[in-house]
Amino acid sequence: MNVPLRVILAQPRGFCAGVDRAIDIVKKALIKYGAPVYVRHEIVHNTFVVNELKNLGAVFVAELDEVPDGGHTIFSAHGVSDTVENEAKKRALPYIDAACPLVTKVHHQGQNYANKGARVILIGHAGHPEVVGTLGRIDGTTHLVGTVADVDTLDIAPGTALAYITQTTLSVDDTRDIITALTRRFPDISGPDIKDICYATQNRQQATRDLTCDALGTGLLLVIGGKNSSNSNRLREIGAECGVPSYLIDDADDLDPAWLDGVETLGMTAGASAPEVLVQGVLDRLAELRDIRVENLSGVRETMHFKLPAQLRDVG
Repeated sequence: MNVPLRVILAQPRGFCAGVDRAIDIVKKALIKYGAPVYVRHEIVHNTFVVNELKNLGAVFVAELDEVPDGGHTIFSAHGVSDTVENEAKKRALPYIDAACPLVTKVHHQGQNYANKGARVILIGHAGHPEVVGTLGRIDGTTHLVGTVADVDTLDIAPGTALAYITQTTLSVDDTRDIITALTRRFPDISGPDIKDICYATQNRQQATRDLTCDALGTGLLLVIGGKNSSNSNRLREIGAECGVPSYLIDDADDLDPAWLDGVETLGMTAGASAPEVLVQGVLDRLAELRDIRVENLSGVRETMHFKLPAQLRDVG
């Protein structure tokens, strides 16, 4: 007998305001300037989005030396270092910075602390594009920590003025233990208000906990997002921490029907750079495999919207 599958969708899920803005910047730049428009690194960490923009005429490059002279250039939503921006200026490349305004806010916080004479500790994942960009935006001494153990290895003399900032794709819960370790070791350390943590990261993680840690009977969690997406990987980890078999998939093609064996309730969410069309694609695939009953989890309704850069506001 084909037992109906209860599918509960997280709320919120998918695109955040920063991702929406970054993608819109590329699309409107293509309208205004025509193809090609060059984008340094993936605009956001999602293959579907990148391929869609390629089809519209965007050319993705690893570094600016791949951009021809005069080529209209866009920096990704993760932000870039001063070195990258200065190279663009030196070459007189017409560029637009699509960094999420919340990432830019972290850059400013870090530099403000450095201007006051503090060493800055960045809580984040080594090698992540946002972390690389943030470290390259602060003119001063910086340290990167990713774990509580990293805090113990910091070679900083007592009495040194210190402040911390955080990678935006880490939530309050992700950073809590590290901040506790920092304040325990350095009682006078300064840091941003908790409300400055990225709202989208926190909201998506809380929704995933609601899906998997509460008494909903969720037997399987599907997270739609890129394998290189920090926030998407974290959503999968949360499901696993709550004892639910959890898989990160790019799209419906990654869905293994064997995962559904014995499952009566399935939870689904999407990382901040995954479009809703991919969620619908997975639902369509599930409907081919089982009778499904789709519900939306009650949760935060996000209304945040970021303005476009001035040079693109006249594009319809």
